[in-house]
Amino acid sequence: MIKLSIQKSFNLISSKTLALLERLRLTEHTFMIIIAIVIGVVAGFAAIGIRALIQAISNISFTGEGNLLENIMNTSWYWIILIPILGGLIVGPIIHFFAPEAKGHGVPEVMQAILLRGGVIRGRVAFVKTIASAITIGTGGSVGREGPIIQIGSSLGSIAGQFFRVPSRKLKTLVACGAAAGIAAAFNAPIAGALFAVEIILMDFAVAQFSPIVISSVMATVISRSFEGDFAAFIVPKYELISPYEIGFYFVLGALSGIVSYLFIKALYFSEDYFDNKLKFPEYFKPVLGGLGVGIIALIFPQIMGVGYDTINNALFGNMIWYIALALVFIKILATSLTLGSGGSGGIFAPSLFMGAMLGYFFGSFVHQYFPDISASPGAYALVAMGGLVAGTTRAPITAIIIVFELTNDYHIILPLMITCIISTILSARFSRESIYTLKLLLRNIGIKEGLETNVMDSIDVKDVYSTDYESINATDNFSQVVNSVVSGKEFDFPVLSDEGRILGVISLNDIKDYLFEKDSLQNLLIAGDIANTSFDTITPDDNCGTAMEKLRYSRYEGLPVIEKKGSDKIIGFIRRKEILDAYHKAIERKEITSSLASSISMKEEEPQVHFMEGYSINEIAPPKSFIGKSIRDLNIRARYGVDVLSIKTKEKRGEKIKAIPNPNYVIKEGDTLVIAGEIKNINVLRHLD
Repeated sequence: MIKLSIQKSFNLISSKTLALLERLRLTEHTFMIIIAIVIGVVAGFAAIGIRALIQAISNISFTGEGNLLENIMNTSWYWIILIPILGGLIVGPIIHFFAPEAKGHGVPEVMQAILLRGGVIRGRVAFVKTIASAITIGTGGSVGREGPIIQIGSSLGSIAGQFFRVPSRKLKTLVACGAAAGIAAAFNAPIAGALFAVEIILMDFAVAQFSPIVISSVMATVISRSFEGDFAAFIVPKYELISPYEIGFYFVLGALSGIVSYLFIKALYFSEDYFDNKLKFPEYFKPVLGGLGVGIIALIFPQIMGVGYDTINNALFGNMIWYIALALVFIKILATSLTLGSGGSGGIFAPSLFMGAMLGYFFGSFVHQYFPDISASPGAYALVAMGGLVAGTTRAPITAIIIVFELTNDYHIILPLMITCIISTILSARFSRESIYTLKLLLRNIGIKEGLETNVMDSIDVKDVYSTDYESINATDNFSQVVNSVVSGKEFDFPVLSDEGRILGVISLNDIKDYLFEKDSLQNLLIAGDIANTSFDTITPDDNCGTAMEKLRYSRYEGLPVIEKKGSDKIIGFIRRKEILDAYHKAIERKEITSSLASSISMKEEEPQVHFMEGYSINEIAPPKSFIGKSIRDLNIRARYGVDVLSIKTKEKRGEKIKAIPNPNYVIKEGDTLVIAGEIKNINVLRHLD
């Protein structure tokens, strides 16, 4: 009852706001820019808030006068074990009962919302993610705060889009605005924020509306800098490239980064699989086990607790021991996998940066010891390897390069950074096709590599496409009859059927061409059943066209027999590659037209139009003055002007109402808007009438 009342209030406020925007006559672009500014500002404050909350919980958990690492090291051993356990005890039930989407590192959940739900994210996710992540990190969980900030920002963008009832295409852009704002506020890096949104969240550099994403990213950075100062997330020393020969070392560093990235991905998902599927334990208590594991590890390596920025700064300035740095690479992988795999909440950005800094410091120490004249200090390699690990785990090398560049603002780092990030990405992808984000989606059977194409294809059912009209060959037909059927037929492939209508095999022209020279001698010796290929794939009406195309990809035939059900040999039809592609193109065209038309009708753009085929469009126009006071029947618009009136938007006291199929007797009034379809030249004539 309360939930229903809240929803009604939300809808009422949304309707009144939309009516106000309509009166302001905002264009679509202006509307999106204004919303992007709001999202950027709110996400900037949200980033400040979660950082403050994490700091407050950390201060309560590990009291002291030094930094977090010093406070942890000065805490009694039993508290180091107990505090992460208490954190898991609180976080588990919160996530399990209020928002399971808040579990883990968050970015795959945002990507899933983009792919499957058009960008719709539940409003409660932002709040639950804030609380759960702050407690996890504040009590020593070995995760980062950037992932939660991204998911919180994306949730805010989705909430704003749902409030203003924007269409799916625009809603995805607003979700990306929130993600960009989150990264920008986390690292004080507006360019990296915008690139992260298009490279990872939208997975499309050809995004139509890039400016709102940039605006949100900039606004979040402005807010972050206004309250916390104009400084990077880390204290970064000046980078130096000692010798051109040093570039060779960065190729090796890139390879090492790629290997460690792969190990991190595999370890994390092994842990998640173990806790989710193999460990028989109440779901909401599993984070307790993760906290216990982290606490035990922290007794020897306290550096792995929390985001680890203090330890990263030590590596950047050379205040580390090389073998400790090497050990921390693998200990951090274990600790982060335990925290996230058991159900804790936090990101993988900071752990990736941590591992990169430790790996780079170890490698830099080795190189500098044996090649001191042509190599920089270990801190320089630590800085570059931070980008290498982010690139290798996320498969977003451009974002990784820009993040580290914005941290340093030093152009000299670009060349070694590009080499390390690209080599790391290539090698990591060689070992594992999926990134640390997309692997989770793949495990949920969500297609992502092929993007829109695969998801649209999977949405088309075989039962809506296959044909019951097909040519077949009887299994007892002799060779001469088979040749005549194949040569004179219109099909490429012919199911071979028994007298009872059971499918026994498939014959194509390729199957008989080798026998054609011996047609006369074989016509009474061979029958269709002898020639038919009995190794063939079938499909059922309940399967989708994505499955059918996957089978055809490895088949030498142009179609598949459609059988009654799995395991049956009763054929009920045939589905051809051409029919699947035709259905796919129609679905894509319908999706684009629907999305564009919905956008044009709902957004406030003067005389919006949608081109749905060459020379034709759907337009919104104000009716000519000569139309006012006359009915559609009297005007005879279709006969006189060659266009169809699809709908009419009328002004009423309670706002705007759309008459989807207008009555011919409807009298057009001042302030109405006509939605018409037809040839562009005819629409232009109508638009310029007095």
